[in-house]
Amino acid sequence: MKIAITGATGLIGSRLVKALKARGAEVTVLSRRPASAAASLGVDAIAWDSLREPAPNEALAGRDGVIHLAGEPVAQRWTAGAKRAILESREIGTRNLVAGIAAAEPRPGALISSSAVGYYGPRGAELIDEQSAPGSDFLAKVCVAWEREAVAAEQLGLRVVLVRTGIVLDASGGALKAMLAPFKVGVGGPIGGGKQYMSWIHGDDIVGLYLAALDNPSWRGPVNGTAPHPVTNRAFAKALGAALRRPALLPVAGFVMRARFGEMAQIITEGQRAIPAAATAGGYQFIAPELEPALASVLADGSP
Repeated sequence: MKIAITGATGLIGSRLVKALKARGAEVTVLSRRPASAAASLGVDAIAWDSLREPAPNEALAGRDGVIHLAGEPVAQRWTAGAKRAILESREIGTRNLVAGIAAAEPRPGALISSSAVGYYGPRGAELIDEQSAPGSDFLAKVCVAWEREAVAAEQLGLRVVLVRTGIVLDASGGALKAMLAPFKVGVGGPIGGGKQYMSWIHGDDIVGLYLAALDNPSWRGPVNGTAPHPVTNRAFAKALGAALRRPALLPVAGFVMRARFGEMAQIITEGQRAIPAAATAGGYQFIAPELEPALASVLADGSP
């Protein structure tokens, strides 16, 4: 199998490259810094400036699939410039990827494009699956634009899967790594009241879902990249404290998070209760469906 990947040096991308190589796949990554990407990942890398040009033909032609993960980090203060970069990296970047696919000969068979559960917007305790409507906040609008550009590849004959990713549990990076420091010294706790839901997923399962999306021709459209049992922030804090054998009793007020992160704080103080209905219907068997064993596994591993 020949696979092209964007965003390959990120948390999910680096794990995917490792898994694909273990399966004997031929992996090519598209990167703004190809020399660095090739050295760190041990694969071929081709230069691509996603905001300025279509993706290069030599990275796409004849590939069995393309995995698209690239995008400006969301976890930063949302200044006007940051919001523009977050949107453009996904909307224009995905448009330029599909333009490259259109020119490739032969074209890839499938596009597996990242999205996020932020697509649904803040929904409280409402149970959400892939048929639920999009939200209307900034991040939801970004996800709608992102997915719209990816779905355009269907007109080129590609099978398109949209992986709406939740909070990936990986001790080496992402949201969990940021949470570990205060919990390890005993000052962790629920945020903003703790009633908001967290749609989490073990790092091995998000990789497994991408591989399943590549392998299964029946998988199309949105797939929630979340474990079957989302939990409240309060329950997550309690489970993380227990896994670390530390107290998890010190709450963090929502206004503190808003003062620190501005508008971006909403993804911490609000949330979605998303379930992976499409993946379950597609036959995917979760490696870590329950939070407590998932945290124990991640913290024991330390890193992928």
